[in-house]
Amino acid sequence: MRSAAYWLALPLAAAAWGQAAQERLNLDDLVAEALRANPEILAAQSKYEAARQRPAQERSLPEPTFSLGWNSSGSPLPGAGLGTEPIANVGAMASQEIPYPGKLRLRAAVAEKEADIEAQQFHAVELNVISRVKQAYYRLQHAYAMLGVLARNRDALRTLLRAAEARYSVGKTTQADVFKAQMQLTVIETRIAQIERERTGREAEINALLNRRPGTPVTRPGEPHMMSIGFTIDELLAKARDAAPALAREQKVMERANTALRLARTDYYPDFTVNGGYYYMGSMPPMYMFRADIKLPLRRAKTRAEITERSEEIAQARHTYEAAARDLEFRIQDEYTAAKTAQTLLDLYARTVIPQARLAVESSLASYETGATDFLTVLSNHVAAFEYEMNYHEQMQEYHLALARLEELTGVELIK
Repeated sequence: MRSAAYWLALPLAAAAWGQAAQERLNLDDLVAEALRANPEILAAQSKYEAARQRPAQERSLPEPTFSLGWNSSGSPLPGAGLGTEPIANVGAMASQEIPYPGKLRLRAAVAEKEADIEAQQFHAVELNVISRVKQAYYRLQHAYAMLGVLARNRDALRTLLRAAEARYSVGKTTQADVFKAQMQLTVIETRIAQIERERTGREAEINALLNRRPGTPVTRPGEPHMMSIGFTIDELLAKARDAAPALAREQKVMERANTALRLARTDYYPDFTVNGGYYYMGSMPPMYMFRADIKLPLRRAKTRAEITERSEEIAQARHTYEAAARDLEFRIQDEYTAAKTAQTLLDLYARTVIPQARLAVESSLASYETGATDFLTVLSNHVAAFEYEMNYHEQMQEYHLALARLEELTGVELIK
Protein backbone atom coordinates (compact mmCIF):
# COMPACT_ATOMS: atom_id res chain seq x y z
CA MET A 1 0.00 0.00 0.00
CA ARG A 2 1.18 3.52 -0.74
CA SER A 3 1.96 5.70 2.25
CA ALA A 4 -0.71 7.88 3.84
CA ALA A 5 1.23 11.01 2.97
CA TYR A 6 0.88 10.17 -0.72
CA TRP A 7 -2.82 9.49 -1.05
CA LEU A 8 -4.34 11.53 1.76
CA ALA A 9 -2.69 14.94 1.30
CA LEU A 10 -5.65 17.31 1.64
CA PRO A 11 -4.42 20.86 1.05
CA LEU A 12 -7.02 23.56 1.48
CA ALA A 13 -6.22 25.14 -1.89
CA ALA A 14 -7.85 23.13 -4.68
CA ALA A 15 -5.61 21.57 -7.31
CA ALA A 16 -6.18 22.12 -11.02
CA TRP A 17 -9.09 20.12 -12.41
CA GLY A 18 -9.18 18.99 -16.02
CA GLN A 19 -7.27 22.00 -17.35
CA ALA A 20 -3.72 22.77 -18.23
CA ALA A 21 -2.10 25.88 -16.86
CA GLN A 22 -3.72 28.91 -18.46
CA GLU A 23 -4.65 32.48 -17.79
CA ARG A 24 -7.15 32.64 -14.95
CA LEU A 25 -10.52 34.35 -15.09
CA ASN A 26 -10.32 37.85 -13.60
CA LEU A 27 -13.29 39.13 -11.61
CA ASP A 28 -12.57 42.82 -12.28
CA ASP A 29 -12.55 42.15 -16.03
CA LEU A 30 -15.90 40.37 -15.76
CA VAL A 31 -17.46 43.28 -13.87
CA ALA A 32 -16.09 45.82 -16.37
CA GLU A 33 -17.45 43.81 -19.29
CA ALA A 34 -20.86 43.46 -17.63
CA LEU A 35 -21.07 47.22 -17.12
CA ARG A 36 -20.35 47.72 -20.81
CA ALA A 37 -22.47 44.98 -22.35
CA ASN A 38 -25.19 43.72 -19.98
CA PRO A 39 -28.58 44.45 -21.61
CA GLU A 40 -30.32 45.07 -18.28
CA ILE A 41 -27.82 47.81 -17.45
CA LEU A 42 -28.04 49.30 -20.94
CA ALA A 43 -31.85 49.33 -20.77
CA ALA A 44 -31.83 51.03 -17.35
CA GLN A 45 -29.29 53.55 -18.59
CA SER A 46 -31.43 54.40 -21.63
CA LYS A 47 -34.49 54.81 -19.40
CA TYR A 48 -32.53 57.18 -17.17
CA GLU A 49 -31.19 59.17 -20.14
CA ALA A 50 -34.74 59.46 -21.48
CA ALA A 51 -35.97 60.76 -18.09
CA ARG A 52 -33.23 63.40 -18.10
CA GLN A 53 -34.85 64.99 -21.16
CA ARG A 54 -38.15 65.61 -19.39
CA PRO A 55 -37.26 68.71 -17.30
CA ALA A 56 -36.36 70.76 -20.37
CA GLN A 57 -39.71 69.88 -21.90
CA GLU A 58 -41.68 70.71 -18.76
CA ARG A 59 -40.10 74.12 -18.18
CA SER A 60 -40.86 75.27 -21.76
CA LEU A 61 -43.89 77.38 -22.59
CA PRO A 62 -46.69 75.70 -24.55
CA GLU A 63 -46.38 76.04 -28.31
CA PRO A 64 -47.84 79.30 -29.65
CA THR A 65 -50.82 79.30 -31.99
CA PHE A 66 -50.83 81.21 -35.29
CA SER A 67 -54.12 81.83 -37.14
CA LEU A 68 -54.93 83.14 -40.62
CA GLY A 69 -58.43 84.19 -41.70
CA TRP A 70 -60.77 86.73 -43.14
CA ASN A 71 -64.10 88.42 -42.60
CA SER A 72 -66.12 89.13 -45.75
CA SER A 73 -69.33 91.01 -46.54
CA GLY A 74 -71.82 90.07 -49.25
CA SER A 75 -69.96 86.89 -50.21
CA PRO A 76 -68.06 84.13 -48.37
CA LEU A 77 -65.06 84.55 -50.66
CA PRO A 78 -61.89 86.17 -49.27
CA GLY A 79 -61.76 89.94 -49.90
CA ALA A 80 -65.49 90.41 -50.46
CA GLY A 81 -66.36 93.91 -49.24
CA LEU A 82 -62.72 94.69 -48.50
CA GLY A 83 -62.21 98.50 -48.42
CA THR A 84 -65.92 99.29 -48.58
CA GLU A 85 -67.35 97.47 -45.61
CA PRO A 86 -65.86 98.13 -42.15
CA ILE A 87 -66.25 94.54 -41.06
CA ALA A 88 -64.41 93.07 -44.11
CA ASN A 89 -60.74 92.25 -43.54
CA VAL A 90 -57.95 89.74 -44.07
CA GLY A 91 -55.60 89.13 -41.17
CA ALA A 92 -53.42 86.99 -38.92
CA MET A 93 -53.44 86.37 -35.16
CA ALA A 94 -50.97 84.76 -32.74
CA SER A 95 -51.75 83.35 -29.29
CA GLN A 96 -49.45 82.29 -26.46
CA GLU A 97 -50.57 80.43 -23.35
CA ILE A 98 -48.67 81.51 -20.23
CA PRO A 99 -49.08 79.40 -17.06
CA TYR A 100 -49.19 81.16 -13.72
CA PRO A 101 -45.66 82.20 -12.61
CA GLY A 102 -43.86 79.28 -10.92
CA LYS A 103 -45.89 76.48 -12.52
CA LEU A 104 -43.33 75.69 -15.22
CA ARG A 105 -40.51 75.71 -12.68
CA LEU A 106 -42.39 73.28 -10.44
CA ARG A 107 -43.27 71.02 -13.37
CA ALA A 108 -39.59 70.90 -14.30
CA ALA A 109 -38.71 70.17 -10.66
CA VAL A 110 -41.12 67.21 -10.60
CA ALA A 111 -39.53 65.90 -13.80
CA GLU A 112 -36.06 66.34 -12.29
CA LYS A 113 -37.07 64.27 -9.26
CA GLU A 114 -38.41 61.59 -11.59
CA ALA A 115 -35.05 61.60 -13.38
CA ASP A 116 -33.32 61.27 -10.00
CA ILE A 117 -35.52 58.26 -9.24
CA GLU A 118 -34.49 56.66 -12.53
CA ALA A 119 -30.83 57.43 -11.73
CA GLN A 120 -31.12 55.47 -8.48
CA GLN A 121 -32.95 52.67 -10.28
CA PHE A 122 -30.13 52.59 -12.83
CA HIS A 123 -27.58 52.35 -10.01
CA ALA A 124 -29.61 49.57 -8.37
CA VAL A 125 -29.63 47.58 -11.62
CA GLU A 126 -25.86 48.03 -11.91
CA LEU A 127 -25.32 46.76 -8.37
CA ASN A 128 -27.68 43.84 -8.94
CA VAL A 129 -25.91 42.73 -12.12
CA ILE A 130 -22.48 43.16 -10.53
CA SER A 131 -23.60 41.09 -7.54
CA ARG A 132 -24.91 38.34 -9.82
CA VAL A 133 -21.66 38.35 -11.80
CA LYS A 134 -19.65 38.02 -8.60
CA GLN A 135 -21.89 35.29 -7.23
CA ALA A 136 -21.63 33.34 -10.50
CA TYR A 137 -17.84 33.82 -10.43
CA TYR A 138 -17.52 32.52 -6.87
CA ARG A 139 -19.83 29.59 -7.51
CA LEU A 140 -17.70 28.70 -10.52
CA GLN A 141 -14.53 29.17 -8.48
CA HIS A 142 -15.72 26.89 -5.72
CA ALA A 143 -17.03 24.32 -8.19
CA TYR A 144 -13.46 23.95 -9.43
CA ALA A 145 -12.17 23.81 -5.85
CA MET A 146 -14.62 21.08 -4.86
CA LEU A 147 -13.91 19.14 -8.05
CA GLY A 148 -10.27 19.16 -7.00
CA VAL A 149 -11.17 17.81 -3.55
CA LEU A 150 -13.37 15.12 -5.10
CA ALA A 151 -10.64 14.09 -7.55
CA ARG A 152 -8.01 13.73 -4.83
CA ASN A 153 -10.33 11.75 -2.60
CA ARG A 154 -11.34 9.52 -5.49
CA ASP A 155 -7.65 8.73 -6.07
CA ALA A 156 -7.18 8.05 -2.37
CA LEU A 157 -10.21 5.73 -2.27
CA ARG A 158 -8.94 3.85 -5.30
CA THR A 159 -5.66 3.29 -3.47
CA LEU A 160 -7.55 2.14 -0.39
CA LEU A 161 -9.73 -0.13 -2.54
CA ARG A 162 -6.67 -1.78 -4.07
CA ALA A 163 -5.31 -2.37 -0.59
CA ALA A 164 -8.63 -3.91 0.52
CA GLU A 165 -8.74 -6.12 -2.58
CA ALA A 166 -5.18 -7.28 -1.93
CA ARG A 167 -6.03 -8.18 1.67
CA TYR A 168 -9.24 -9.88 0.59
CA SER A 169 -7.32 -12.02 -1.91
CA VAL A 170 -5.18 -13.43 0.93
CA GLY A 171 -8.09 -13.71 3.37
CA LYS A 172 -7.10 -10.83 5.66
CA THR A 173 -10.30 -8.82 5.16
CA THR A 174 -13.92 -9.46 4.17
CA GLN A 175 -15.62 -8.92 0.85
CA ALA A 176 -17.91 -6.42 2.56
CA ASP A 177 -14.94 -4.08 3.03
CA VAL A 178 -14.32 -4.14 -0.71
CA PHE A 179 -17.98 -3.39 -1.41
CA LYS A 180 -17.96 -0.48 1.03
CA ALA A 181 -14.98 1.13 -0.71
CA GLN A 182 -16.58 0.61 -4.11
CA MET A 183 -19.83 2.17 -2.90
CA GLN A 184 -17.97 5.23 -1.60
CA LEU A 185 -16.24 5.59 -4.96
CA THR A 186 -19.63 5.57 -6.67
CA VAL A 187 -20.86 8.28 -4.28
CA ILE A 188 -17.91 10.46 -5.22
CA GLU A 189 -18.57 9.94 -8.93
CA THR A 190 -22.17 11.09 -8.48
CA ARG A 191 -21.01 14.20 -6.64
CA ILE A 192 -18.49 14.94 -9.37
CA ALA A 193 -21.32 14.78 -11.92
CA GLN A 194 -23.38 17.20 -9.81
CA ILE A 195 -20.52 19.68 -9.41
CA GLU A 196 -19.73 19.45 -13.13
CA ARG A 197 -23.32 20.46 -13.82
CA GLU A 198 -22.91 23.40 -11.44
CA ARG A 199 -19.70 24.43 -13.21
CA THR A 200 -21.34 24.31 -16.63
CA GLY A 201 -24.36 26.24 -15.36
CA ARG A 202 -22.24 29.00 -13.88
CA GLU A 203 -20.23 29.36 -17.09
CA ALA A 204 -23.50 29.75 -19.01
CA GLU A 205 -24.73 32.30 -16.44
CA ILE A 206 -21.56 34.37 -16.82
CA ASN A 207 -21.93 34.37 -20.60
CA ALA A 208 -25.56 35.47 -20.28
CA LEU A 209 -24.77 38.28 -17.82
CA LEU A 210 -21.99 39.54 -20.12
CA ASN A 211 -24.23 39.28 -23.19
CA ARG A 212 -21.90 36.78 -24.83
CA ARG A 213 -22.87 34.11 -27.31
CA PRO A 214 -23.86 30.78 -25.70
CA GLY A 215 -20.94 28.40 -25.44
CA THR A 216 -18.27 31.11 -25.27
CA PRO A 217 -15.31 29.55 -23.42
CA VAL A 218 -14.93 30.69 -19.80
CA THR A 219 -11.52 30.14 -18.26
CA ARG A 220 -10.96 28.88 -14.75
CA PRO A 221 -11.08 31.44 -11.90
CA GLY A 222 -8.22 31.88 -9.47
CA GLU A 223 -8.01 29.90 -6.25
CA PRO A 224 -10.44 30.79 -3.42
CA HIS A 225 -9.06 33.10 -0.77
CA MET A 226 -10.36 35.02 2.20
CA MET A 227 -10.79 38.77 2.32
CA SER A 228 -11.76 40.81 5.35
CA ILE A 229 -15.10 42.61 5.49
CA GLY A 230 -13.39 45.66 6.92
CA PHE A 231 -16.53 47.15 8.50
CA THR A 232 -18.59 46.52 11.61
CA ILE A 233 -22.32 45.98 11.25
CA ASP A 234 -23.01 49.50 12.55
CA GLU A 235 -20.61 51.00 10.00
CA LEU A 236 -22.26 49.07 7.18
CA LEU A 237 -25.72 50.19 8.26
CA ALA A 238 -24.55 53.81 8.43
CA LYS A 239 -22.97 53.61 4.97
CA ALA A 240 -26.10 51.96 3.55
CA ARG A 241 -28.22 54.92 4.66
CA ASP A 242 -26.13 57.13 2.36
CA ALA A 243 -25.13 54.76 -0.46
CA ALA A 244 -27.87 52.14 -0.81
CA PRO A 245 -29.85 52.90 -3.99
CA ALA A 246 -32.99 51.29 -2.54
CA LEU A 247 -33.17 53.98 0.16
CA ALA A 248 -31.95 56.78 -2.11
CA ARG A 249 -34.71 55.94 -4.59
CA GLU A 250 -37.42 56.09 -1.91
CA GLN A 251 -35.96 59.39 -0.68
CA LYS A 252 -36.29 60.82 -4.18
CA VAL A 253 -39.87 59.52 -4.36
CA MET A 254 -40.67 61.49 -1.20
CA GLU A 255 -39.06 64.61 -2.65
CA ARG A 256 -41.04 64.20 -5.87
CA ALA A 257 -44.28 63.84 -3.90
CA ASN A 258 -43.56 67.05 -1.96
CA THR A 259 -42.82 68.97 -5.16
CA ALA A 260 -45.97 67.57 -6.81
CA LEU A 261 -48.00 68.86 -3.85
CA ARG A 262 -46.56 72.35 -4.31
CA LEU A 263 -47.42 72.15 -8.00
CA ALA A 264 -50.99 71.07 -7.25
CA ARG A 265 -51.47 74.13 -5.02
CA THR A 266 -50.67 76.45 -7.93
CA ASP A 267 -53.90 75.30 -9.59
CA TYR A 268 -55.66 77.79 -7.32
CA TYR A 269 -54.10 80.52 -9.47
CA PRO A 270 -55.11 81.42 -13.05
CA ASP A 271 -53.25 80.77 -16.28
CA PHE A 272 -53.20 83.36 -19.07
CA THR A 273 -53.38 83.44 -22.84
CA VAL A 274 -52.02 86.51 -24.69
CA ASN A 275 -53.42 87.19 -28.18
CA GLY A 276 -52.33 89.68 -30.86
CA GLY A 277 -53.53 90.21 -34.44
CA TYR A 278 -53.18 92.37 -37.57
CA TYR A 279 -56.07 92.82 -40.07
CA TYR A 280 -55.76 94.35 -43.55
CA MET A 281 -58.89 96.35 -44.54
CA GLY A 282 -58.13 97.48 -48.08
CA SER A 283 -58.42 101.25 -48.56
CA MET A 284 -59.39 101.72 -44.95
CA PRO A 285 -56.78 101.91 -42.15
CA PRO A 286 -55.56 98.50 -40.90
CA MET A 287 -56.94 97.12 -37.65
CA TYR A 288 -54.83 95.76 -34.74
CA MET A 289 -56.03 93.54 -31.94
CA PHE A 290 -54.53 92.66 -28.55
CA ARG A 291 -56.27 90.57 -25.88
CA ALA A 292 -55.43 88.70 -22.67
CA ASP A 293 -57.54 85.70 -21.67
CA ILE A 294 -57.60 84.50 -18.07
CA LYS A 295 -58.46 80.91 -17.20
CA LEU A 296 -60.47 81.22 -13.99
CA PRO A 297 -59.76 78.43 -11.44
CA LEU A 298 -63.37 78.10 -10.32
CA ARG A 299 -63.40 74.31 -9.90
CA ARG A 300 -61.94 74.47 -6.40
CA ALA A 301 -63.26 71.03 -5.44
CA LYS A 302 -61.14 69.48 -8.19
CA THR A 303 -58.03 71.30 -6.94
CA ARG A 304 -58.72 70.33 -3.32
CA ALA A 305 -59.09 66.68 -4.35
CA GLU A 306 -55.76 66.81 -6.20
CA ILE A 307 -54.04 68.39 -3.21
CA THR A 308 -55.46 65.67 -0.95
CA GLU A 309 -54.26 63.05 -3.40
CA ARG A 310 -50.74 64.50 -3.40
CA SER A 311 -50.76 64.68 0.41
CA GLU A 312 -51.62 61.01 0.62
CA GLU A 313 -48.85 60.23 -1.85
CA ILE A 314 -46.42 61.97 0.52
CA ALA A 315 -47.64 59.84 3.42
CA GLN A 316 -47.36 56.71 1.27
CA ALA A 317 -43.83 57.63 0.20
CA ARG A 318 -42.79 58.24 3.81
CA HIS A 319 -44.15 54.88 4.97
CA THR A 320 -42.60 53.13 1.99
CA TYR A 321 -39.24 54.68 2.86
CA GLU A 322 -39.53 53.49 6.46
CA ALA A 323 -40.48 49.98 5.33
CA ALA A 324 -37.58 49.89 2.86
CA ALA A 325 -35.19 51.05 5.58
CA ARG A 326 -36.31 48.36 8.03
CA ASP A 327 -36.16 45.65 5.36
CA LEU A 328 -32.71 46.80 4.27
CA GLU A 329 -31.44 46.79 7.85
CA PHE A 330 -32.73 43.25 8.36
CA ARG A 331 -31.19 41.96 5.15
CA ILE A 332 -27.84 43.61 5.87
CA GLN A 333 -27.76 42.15 9.37
CA ASP A 334 -28.75 38.72 8.03
CA GLU A 335 -26.05 38.69 5.34
CA TYR A 336 -23.47 40.12 7.73
CA THR A 337 -24.26 37.37 10.24
CA ALA A 338 -24.01 34.76 7.48
CA ALA A 339 -20.59 36.09 6.48
CA LYS A 340 -19.32 36.19 10.05
CA THR A 341 -20.64 32.69 10.77
CA ALA A 342 -18.95 31.34 7.65
CA GLN A 343 -15.75 33.10 8.67
CA THR A 344 -15.86 31.49 12.12
CA LEU A 345 -16.52 28.04 10.67
CA LEU A 346 -13.71 28.46 8.15
CA ASP A 347 -11.29 29.20 10.97
CA LEU A 348 -12.48 26.16 12.94
CA TYR A 349 -12.18 23.85 9.94
CA ALA A 350 -8.74 25.16 8.97
CA ARG A 351 -7.20 25.28 12.44
CA THR A 352 -8.82 22.36 14.24
CA VAL A 353 -11.28 20.08 12.46
CA ILE A 354 -9.38 19.24 9.26
CA PRO A 355 -5.93 18.81 10.91
CA GLN A 356 -7.45 16.51 13.53
CA ALA A 357 -9.33 14.56 10.86
CA ARG A 358 -6.10 14.09 8.92
CA LEU A 359 -4.32 12.80 12.01
CA ALA A 360 -7.17 10.37 12.65
CA VAL A 361 -6.95 9.04 9.08
CA GLU A 362 -3.17 8.68 9.16
CA SER A 363 -3.31 6.97 12.55
CA SER A 364 -6.04 4.54 11.51
CA LEU A 365 -4.26 3.82 8.23
CA ALA A 366 -1.03 3.01 10.03
CA SER A 367 -2.93 0.71 12.38
CA TYR A 368 -4.72 -0.90 9.44
CA GLU A 369 -1.42 -1.67 7.71
CA THR A 370 -0.33 -3.57 10.82
CA GLY A 371 -3.71 -5.25 11.27
CA ALA A 372 -4.56 -3.41 14.50
CA THR A 373 -7.58 -1.59 13.02
CA ASP A 374 -10.36 -2.83 10.77
CA PHE A 375 -11.09 -1.44 7.31
CA LEU A 376 -14.37 0.19 8.34
CA THR A 377 -12.54 2.50 10.78
CA VAL A 378 -10.10 3.60 8.10
CA LEU A 379 -12.89 4.21 5.60
CA SER A 380 -15.04 6.08 8.12
CA ASN A 381 -12.14 8.36 9.09
CA HIS A 382 -11.33 8.99 5.44
CA VAL A 383 -14.94 9.86 4.56
CA ALA A 384 -15.16 12.19 7.57
CA ALA A 385 -11.98 14.02 6.57
CA PHE A 386 -13.27 14.31 3.02
CA GLU A 387 -16.62 15.74 4.17
CA TYR A 388 -14.90 18.26 6.43
CA GLU A 389 -12.86 19.58 3.52
CA MET A 390 -15.97 19.81 1.36
CA ASN A 391 -17.68 21.69 4.20
CA TYR A 392 -14.72 24.04 4.35
CA HIS A 393 -15.12 24.98 0.69
CA GLU A 394 -18.88 25.27 1.05
CA GLN A 395 -18.40 27.78 3.88
CA MET A 396 -15.82 29.64 1.81
CA GLN A 397 -18.42 29.92 -0.95
CA GLU A 398 -21.09 31.09 1.49
CA TYR A 399 -18.71 33.75 2.77
CA HIS A 400 -18.05 35.11 -0.72
CA LEU A 401 -21.72 35.01 -1.70
CA ALA A 402 -22.70 36.89 1.46
CA LEU A 403 -20.16 39.61 0.66
CA ALA A 404 -21.49 39.93 -2.89
CA ARG A 405 -25.05 40.30 -1.59
CA LEU A 406 -23.91 42.85 1.00
CA GLU A 407 -22.34 44.93 -1.76
CA GLU A 408 -25.66 45.05 -3.60
CA LEU A 409 -27.57 45.98 -0.44
CA THR A 410 -25.21 48.66 0.86
CA GLY A 411 -23.61 50.05 -2.30
CA VAL A 412 -20.25 49.61 -0.54
CA GLU A 413 -17.42 47.72 -2.26
CA LEU A 414 -16.31 44.85 -0.01
CA ILE A 415 -14.68 42.46 -2.50
CA LYS A 416 -11.32 43.75 -3.71
